[in-house]
Amino acid sequence: MPENSGEKFNDLGLGTKTSSDTQRSLNKDGSFNIEKINVPFSERVNFYHSLVTMSWIKFFVLLVSGYFFANLIFATIYMMIGVEHLTGISGITNAEKFLEAFFFSSQTLTTLGYGRIAPVGTLASSVAAIESMIGLLSFALATGLLYGRFSRPVAKIKYSNHAVIAPYKDINAFMFRVVNPRDNQLIEIEVSVTLSMKKKDSQQRDFFSLALERPKVNFFPMTWTIVHPINLSSPLINFTHEDLIEKNAEFIVLMKAFDETFSQIVYSRSSYKASELKWGEKFVYVIHEANESITVDVGRMDETEKAELNKVSV
Repeated sequence: MPENSGEKFNDLGLGTKTSSDTQRSLNKDGSFNIEKINVPFSERVNFYHSLVTMSWIKFFVLLVSGYFFANLIFATIYMMIGVEHLTGISGITNAEKFLEAFFFSSQTLTTLGYGRIAPVGTLASSVAAIESMIGLLSFALATGLLYGRFSRPVAKIKYSNHAVIAPYKDINAFMFRVVNPRDNQLIEIEVSVTLSMKKKDSQQRDFFSLALERPKVNFFPMTWTIVHPINLSSPLINFTHEDLIEKNAEFIVLMKAFDETFSQIVYSRSSYKASELKWGEKFVYVIHEANESITVDVGRMDETEKAELNKVSV
């Protein structure tokens, strides 16, 4: 028997009113499909959060762009002061002088200093001193951000692209499949699934906590098919695929696990819209024995095959 009930409640923290028949509350990647407007910049901005959560490509593009832009500014300042205040400048044209000032700026910013070019006079030396201090602080900040990005525990749980309505024992069930594609070990994994549906002739929504065949497992080395039996107590009983689409149904998934690598609890979220259900299909088996070990074909975890649903009398 399922361990948690199909209890109905009023809200999930996402609001009970919907203004669209197509929008989802939770995106497939776990981010919320919510945009806040008219928020003052000082209250909205969070540089640290943005820098540690953005993609690695954006992060390195930002670092390189900031490094290039800082050297460009200081090279311009040195040109305005006059390159005669920098010893060792051998360029003849303004472009050559600017390029040498740019490279001198990069040496100063990184506190490297090859020694061929050096500032002469109080003004040029003061600018170089300020730049070296900015360089020390900037690289310390970049190092901290890199450590923060590497040390931030993230559960990269992979969800099947579609959920299915498949035969289950002598009834049917809502199912989806998950896997941990990384080599790190997750233990004590818990999952909860909430069904969000529009009320009849209303823009208000109801939320149902779906009873699961197994809401918790101790280990997660292979795939896990999460099953909600559609029995007489299920809110899905007597619903067709068209009914769920009409009610703008959304299955919201929250997973919690303990990551042994970081010794911390990690979370993962995703959702399935009614249009992402495959009705009358089941997942193919992807676990096999090979060379005295068990193999899991993660690349096939989305594969399904036709399956005749059980006829359930109510």
